[in-house]
Amino acid sequence: MTTLTTHRPARGIAALALFIAAVIVVALIGVLGVQDTSGTYQNLQQPGWAPPSWLFGPVWSVLYAMIAISGWLVWRQTGWSGELLPYAAQLVLNAIWTPLFFGAGHRGLALIEICMLWLAIGWTIESFRRVRPLAALLLVPYWAWTTFALGLNAAIWHLNR
Repeated sequence: MTTLTTHRPARGIAALALFIAAVIVVALIGVLGVQDTSGTYQNLQQPGWAPPSWLFGPVWSVLYAMIAISGWLVWRQTGWSGELLPYAAQLVLNAIWTPLFFGAGHRGLALIEICMLWLAIGWTIESFRRVRPLAALLLVPYWAWTTFALGLNAAIWHLNR
């Protein structure tokens, strides 16, 4: 199978760097855009199954790497095409959640937003599956973690209303 980067490896590396930069920006919005998320999380009433705050950083680091590689793999097949629209949508929704939940303290609105994120990830997986099944598979842990986070968001919203 010929890809767009078969004859231009430098272009492929530059695109990979762009995908990595995009997920770093999404992560930085949460890390730098909102103060003391760990402290806020610890001060909320939580269900007994809530993970410790230190776990989120390592999990998201792995997930963001997989998200970047996934997008890049599809780009290698299609270029800047419509298949990347759901990918862009889920990145935007991902970036919005932390400021809503932690920064603004709108746990209910964050719950609605994470439902939209969950749907966007599913849309991305389906879109990617048709182009590059491995790219879709790389997003499954992200979807699973978001499913867990959606449940946690709902429980925290309920416990702290």
